[in-house]
Amino acid sequence: MKSLIQRVAHASVMVDDRVVGKIGPGALVLVGLEVGDTQADLDYHTKKLSHMRYFPDAQGRMNLSVADAGGSLLVVSQFTLAADVHKGNRPGFTLAMAPDEAKLTFARFLDQLRAACGVPVETGEFGAHMKVELLNDGPVTFLIDSRSGQPL
Repeated sequence: MKSLIQRVAHASVMVDDRVVGKIGPGALVLVGLEVGDTQADLDYHTKKLSHMRYFPDAQGRMNLSVADAGGSLLVVSQFTLAADVHKGNRPGFTLAMAPDEAKLTFARFLDQLRAACGVPVETGEFGAHMKVELLNDGPVTFLIDSRSGQPL
């Protein structure tokens, strides 16, 4: 499982010219689910997204979590984060979780995140062609990979 976190001044997601998710200050989180992801991966990402400190404190240091900063999360499923780009010029998606399983897993992740974060959590529309608009604040961007060998 991978999450690409971008601290934003604002972000929104549109499907068919209608806004389906929108936040002010907070983070846009793109989530890529991979074959073999387990509850442990969901727990790892939930903990990181809930507690990671990447918002500025009064001295301008990244010392506040999204909840501490009074922000929100816009979480969007992004299967292309699971792409294999090592061979050739066309990405392969055999590492991405199958759509039916990913839809259920993503919904479970959103429920878990909403319960743990204590901040508003908006989302896009799973499987739809989405237009994501954001104003990156910093820019501040992090890639979290639960399989990178880091201890849970």
